[in-house]
Amino acid sequence: MTKPTKNPHKPSLGAVIKSILAAGIGVQSDKNRTRDFEQGNPLTFIIGGIVFTILFIATVATVVGIVLSNN
Repeated sequence: MTKPTKNPHKPSLGAVIKSILAAGIGVQSDKNRTRDFEQGNPLTFIIGGIVFTILFIATVATVVGIVLSNN
Protein backbone atom coordinates (compact mmCIF):
# COMPACT_ATOMS: atom_id res chain seq x y z
CA MET A 1 0.00 0.00 0.00
CA THR A 2 1.52 3.30 -1.06
CA LYS A 3 1.02 6.47 0.85
CA PRO A 4 -0.32 9.43 -1.15
CA THR A 5 2.19 12.24 -1.32
CA LYS A 6 1.17 15.64 -0.08
CA ASN A 7 3.37 17.57 -2.55
CA PRO A 8 3.26 15.84 -5.94
CA HIS A 9 4.66 18.89 -7.76
CA LYS A 10 7.40 20.36 -5.61
CA PRO A 11 8.63 23.77 -6.79
CA SER A 12 12.04 23.82 -8.47
CA LEU A 13 15.08 25.48 -6.89
CA GLY A 14 14.66 28.45 -9.23
CA ALA A 15 11.01 28.86 -8.24
CA VAL A 16 11.94 28.73 -4.55
CA ILE A 17 14.67 31.36 -4.98
CA LYS A 18 12.33 33.57 -7.04
CA SER A 19 9.63 33.30 -4.37
CA ILE A 20 12.06 34.11 -1.55
CA LEU A 21 13.43 37.16 -3.37
CA ALA A 22 9.96 38.40 -4.30
CA ALA A 23 8.68 37.95 -0.76
CA GLY A 24 11.82 39.56 0.65
CA ILE A 25 11.24 42.78 -1.23
CA GLY A 26 7.47 42.64 -0.83
CA VAL A 27 6.25 41.96 -4.36
CA GLN A 28 5.13 38.33 -4.04
CA SER A 29 1.95 37.70 -6.02
CA ASP A 30 -1.02 36.08 -4.32
CA LYS A 31 -0.97 33.25 -6.86
CA ASN A 32 2.68 32.41 -6.15
CA ARG A 33 2.21 32.73 -2.39
CA THR A 34 -0.71 30.30 -2.52
CA ARG A 35 1.34 27.87 -4.64
CA ASP A 36 4.21 28.07 -2.17
CA PHE A 37 1.98 27.31 0.81
CA GLU A 38 0.26 24.42 -0.95
CA GLN A 39 3.23 22.74 -2.65
CA GLY A 40 6.38 23.98 -0.95
CA ASN A 41 8.23 22.61 2.04
CA PRO A 42 8.11 25.23 4.83
CA LEU A 43 11.65 24.40 5.98
CA THR A 44 13.00 25.26 2.52
CA PHE A 45 11.42 28.71 2.63
CA ILE A 46 12.50 29.33 6.24
CA ILE A 47 16.13 28.47 5.51
CA GLY A 48 16.03 30.46 2.27
CA GLY A 49 14.54 33.45 4.08
CA ILE A 50 17.25 33.34 6.73
CA VAL A 51 19.99 33.13 4.09
CA PHE A 52 18.38 35.99 2.12
CA THR A 53 18.20 38.14 5.27
CA ILE A 54 21.86 37.52 6.16
CA LEU A 55 22.99 38.32 2.61
CA PHE A 56 20.81 41.45 2.51
CA ILE A 57 22.21 42.76 5.80
CA ALA A 58 25.79 41.97 4.71
CA THR A 59 25.23 43.79 1.42
CA VAL A 60 23.79 46.88 3.09
CA ALA A 61 26.60 46.91 5.68
CA THR A 62 29.22 46.61 2.92
CA VAL A 63 27.70 49.44 0.88
CA VAL A 64 27.48 51.68 3.96
CA GLY A 65 31.09 50.83 4.85
CA ILE A 66 32.29 51.73 1.36
CA VAL A 67 30.34 55.00 1.32
CA LEU A 68 31.58 56.04 4.77
CA SER A 69 35.19 55.11 4.00
CA ASN A 70 35.15 57.49 1.01
CA ASN A 71 34.14 60.39 3.23
